[in-house]
Amino acid sequence: MTDRPVRLAVDIGGTFVDAMELDTRTGEVRFRKASTTPAHPAEGVLNAIAALGTDLSEVELFIHGTTLGLNAVLERRGGNTGIITNEGFRDIFLIGRGNVPADHMYDFRYQRPESLVQRRFTAGVTGRLDYKGRVIQDLDPSSVRAAARELVEVQGVTSIAICFLHSFLDPTHEREAARIIREAYPEVSLSLSTDIVREYREYERTSTTVLEAYIRPIFERYVDELEAGLAAGGFAGRFLIMRSGGGSMTGAVAKTSPTHTVLSGPAGGIVGAAYLAEELGRDNLLTFDIGGTSLDACVIEKGGAVAAYEAQLEHFPLLIPTYDIRTIGAGGGSIAWLDRGLLKVGPQSAGAAPGPVCYGRGGTQPTVTDAAVVLGFVDPQRFLGGEMGLADEAARDAIRSQLAEPLGLSVPEAAAGIFDVLLAKTVGAVRQITVERGHDPRVFSLLAFGGAGPLLAPLLAREMGIGEVLVPFAPSGFSAWGMLSADIVNDFSRTVMTTLDDADLAALEPLFKETEAEAVASLTAQGVPSGDGVLERQFELRYLGQEHSLMVTVGSVLDAAAVRKAFDDLHHARYGHTMSNPLQILNLRVRGIGRTSRPALPTIESGAGAIPRTHRDAYDFGTRAIVPFAVYDRESLRAGDTFSGPALVDEGTSTTVVPSGQRVTVDSHGYLVVTLEVAA
Repeated sequence: MTDRPVRLAVDIGGTFVDAMELDTRTGEVRFRKASTTPAHPAEGVLNAIAALGTDLSEVELFIHGTTLGLNAVLERRGGNTGIITNEGFRDIFLIGRGNVPADHMYDFRYQRPESLVQRRFTAGVTGRLDYKGRVIQDLDPSSVRAAARELVEVQGVTSIAICFLHSFLDPTHEREAARIIREAYPEVSLSLSTDIVREYREYERTSTTVLEAYIRPIFERYVDELEAGLAAGGFAGRFLIMRSGGGSMTGAVAKTSPTHTVLSGPAGGIVGAAYLAEELGRDNLLTFDIGGTSLDACVIEKGGAVAAYEAQLEHFPLLIPTYDIRTIGAGGGSIAWLDRGLLKVGPQSAGAAPGPVCYGRGGTQPTVTDAAVVLGFVDPQRFLGGEMGLADEAARDAIRSQLAEPLGLSVPEAAAGIFDVLLAKTVGAVRQITVERGHDPRVFSLLAFGGAGPLLAPLLAREMGIGEVLVPFAPSGFSAWGMLSADIVNDFSRTVMTTLDDADLAALEPLFKETEAEAVASLTAQGVPSGDGVLERQFELRYLGQEHSLMVTVGSVLDAAAVRKAFDDLHHARYGHTMSNPLQILNLRVRGIGRTSRPALPTIESGAGAIPRTHRDAYDFGTRAIVPFAVYDRESLRAGDTFSGPALVDEGTSTTVVPSGQRVTVDSHGYLVVTLEVAA
C-alpha cells in the first residue's frame, strides 16, 4: 500500500468547480463544490480542494479537467500570436474554407467571426517541399530571422505557429526554423505543426497549430500557478490532465499540447460512462451531461464511446482526437429570453458571475436554475447541502416581469415553458447522434449527470421513448469521478493517402513501427513503465469519393480483405448501407495507452422500503399541474427500494425529478433506475 493512498479529481465547469476524493484504502468517495473563479481559475480549484479538506500530502494522484483553452478562444484572451509559413502562402489561415455554418446557410449577411491572427502577424519564408516531401527549395535562414524579427520586435507577438506546406511528410524545415528562432528569441513560445499532428490538409493543420500557439501561454501560466498552489499545500504526487479524446497526460505534456485539453471536462464524464457501461452490462448508453453553461451528449456502443479526429472551435478546425460529443448552449445558467414574442433558452449563460437571479449575486435575467426553483424542484434552503441559500422570490419576480407577463402566462406556466424549450433543444441534439446516425434511441439507457442532468433526463426519456434513466451517485461530480478511471493516453498519426487495393500493406509496417516508437517514448516520458503500455493500431478509411471517414482497428498482421470487411460492417452499422467503391486509406493511427487502476463500484445494503423525508408542492410535467411531490433523501435510499412519481430525490448538489407515470428502482450500487410505469 502506497504511503499516499488518496486520489483527487477536479473538474472546472462554467459555474462550479467539482472536486472528488477517493480513499483507495476504504473505497470511500467524498465530493464538494466551489464556485468557478473565471478571472483566476486556479483559485477556484484550490477552493474546492479546501472545501473537501483533503490532506494534499496524502494525495498520490491529482487529475484535472479544464476548459481553460476553450474559453480562451471563445473569449478572445489568448496570447498575441503570429504565423510563419512558406512564402506566398501566408493567407492560408485567413482564407480558410468557404463553407457556411448550417444555421447561417441562407443568411446572405453572414460574416465569419474575427480571425485569431491578423494579417500583419503572418510572415512567409523562403523554402519549399513538394507533395511527396522532397525539397525543391532549401530553407533560407536569413528569411526566417527576418520574419521572426518582424513578428517579435515590430508586431510584438509572444507566440508563433510554424506550419509549412507538406511538412507532415518531412518535419526538417519546421524544426530548423524553430531552432533559428529559439536562438534569437528564446522567450517566444513556439508551436510546430509536425509536433502536434502529422496529417495532410494544410488549412486544418495550420488552424490546429495556431490554436495551440494562441492558448499555450495562458495554459502554461495556469498549470504553473496550479502546480505551485498544490505544492504549497504539500502535494508531491502525480499531476495529470484529461485529454479531449479520453485518457490523460502529465501536466508537463499538457503544457506543450494544450489543444488536447479543450474538451477535457466533458471527456471525464464519458470515460466514466464507458467504465459504467462495462461494469453495469449496458451495451448501449447515452451520456447526458448538463452543467451550468452547456449540455453534452455522446453515444457509447458496446462499451466504447464514438470517437472523432477533428473538433471545431467556433469555425476553426482542430485536428485532435476527441469524443463525438454534441454540445448545445443549454445548462442550469442558460438565460431565458424573448425574441419577438417567442421564448428562447440560451445559448447565453449567466455563468458563475453574476450567475442566476436566485444566487443573489447581481444576476437579473431568469435562467433554467431560476425556473427549477420556481417549479419547486430545488429547495432554496438545502441548495448545495444547505451551504448556499437561494433567493426564490427574486427568481419568481424575474420570471414574472420578464417572461410571464409579456407572454400572458402565470409564473409556473412560464417556468414550465423554459423547461419545454430546453427539452425541445435537447431532443434535437440527441437525435443528431442517434437517429441521424442510424441508432434507435429506444434501445439505449440514458446516463444522467451534471448538476442539472437528473432534472431533465426523465422528461427526455419519456419524450423519446428511452427505456431507462440511470442516475449515478453525486451526479454533479460524475465527470470528476470518471477522471479517476482515466488511463494515460497519447495519439500519433501519419498520412498515407492511397487506396487499399493499391497499397503495399507490408511497406506500411515500418511507418507503423515508427509511429509506435513515438507512442512508447511518450508513455515512458509520462511514467508508464517499459512494457506496460498498450498500443492500438487503426486505419482511417473512406470510400473513394466520400468526404467522411471511419476508423477501423487493425492487428499486427495487416490483411486487406479483413480491413475491407471491417470497414463495410462499420459503415453499414453507422449509415445503413455499403458501397462497391474502392477504399481509400487516409491516415494510419497509433494510440499508446498506459493502464491505471480504476475505482471499484461500491455496493449498498438492501432496504425495507423507501420513506419520504417530506412532501413539497412542485410542477408535474405528467399532469401539467402543481401537485404534492414525495421528497426522498438520496443517502437514505437502499438497494431494492422502489417508488413512483411524482417524486424528488434530493442529494444536496443535485435533484432527480420523477414526474407521474415514472418509477424509480435503486440498484445494488445505489444508482437510481428511472423507468416508465408501464415498463416497470
